[in-house]
Amino acid sequence: MTYKRLLGALALLLMPALAFAHPGHGDNGLMAGLGHPIGGLDHLLAMLAVGLWAAQQQGTARWALPCTFVASMLIGGLLGFEGLGLPALESGIAASVLALGLAVALAVRPPLSLAMGATALFALFHGVAHGLELPDMTSPWAYAAGFVAATAVLHGAGYAVVRVLPRAAAPLVRLAGAGSAAAGVWLLAG
Repeated sequence: MTYKRLLGALALLLMPALAFAHPGHGDNGLMAGLGHPIGGLDHLLAMLAVGLWAAQQQGTARWALPCTFVASMLIGGLLGFEGLGLPALESGIAASVLALGLAVALAVRPPLSLAMGATALFALFHGVAHGLELPDMTSPWAYAAGFVAATAVLHGAGYAVVRVLPRAAAPLVRLAGAGSAAAGVWLLAG
């Protein structure tokens, strides 16, 4: 699959979620769940960064990091559905954007247990935020299915960008990580 086709397919996958992310479509929560990770810059950057970072890894980490993020985010979402928050929730999300951006920018390869632990912690913050923002009159399960699917697509998009680009483009991936880290600093300051 060529780079242009990959981007075109990704755009087609994301367009319906963007078009229906606002309320009033009478769905059962799936569309709201799909739109939530895409509609917030903090969530979007962190989830793309997980995919970028996973693609920079070797072996098991390539699939373990995105899977860990999705699983921990779902647990956080369930906690949020129950009204359980985390202290400094927004700061934790902003810190995840900063840390994941730095991980991509520096192409760090920590031990798998450390990488998975950090990824799980960051995902927990994102999941709780998703869960706390469950729209009224929405099925929590459909909403969760939506934000899990959107997250997986964003991870896949980040991963695909690294894997499809030629090795010579690695500095661009690192630059994208630095941009994400800068956005994390901006979010923390705000």
